[in-house]
Amino acid sequence: MIALIQRVLSAEVEVEQECVGAIGPGLLALVAVQPDDGEAQARRMLERLLGYRVFADDAGRMNRSLTDTGGGLLLVSQFTLAADTRSGMRPSFTSAASPDHARHWFDRLLELARAAHPGVETGRFGAHMVIRLVNDGPVTFRLDTG
Repeated sequence: MIALIQRVLSAEVEVEQECVGAIGPGLLALVAVQPDDGEAQARRMLERLLGYRVFADDAGRMNRSLTDTGGGLLLVSQFTLAADTRSGMRPSFTSAASPDHARHWFDRLLELARAAHPGVETGRFGAHMVIRLVNDGPVTFRLDTG
């Protein structure tokens, strides 16, 4: 699993002009599932999403996690993160999971997240989504369970 996380002041996802998920301060996580991903990768990704220290402590250093702050988590499926962009002028998606596999493991990640943390929101798998965010910092990291 791959996640591109962004520390946000707010974020929302819209499908067909309807807001389907929104958070205040917290993390927006764009998530790609790869063909070999399963339970271990879903659990490891959740551990990283909740525990990765990207929020400021009292001294202004990135020492606090989403669990520490109680912030929101907006999970959005984005298969394009798994693209191979090393050559040519068009991405290859051979390293992305099939839609059925990706949906299953993205939904499992979402289920685990909702059981472990309050304030978890999501987009709509496979839909054309419009995402609005106010990036805080900016702070953006790529997490990988590989």
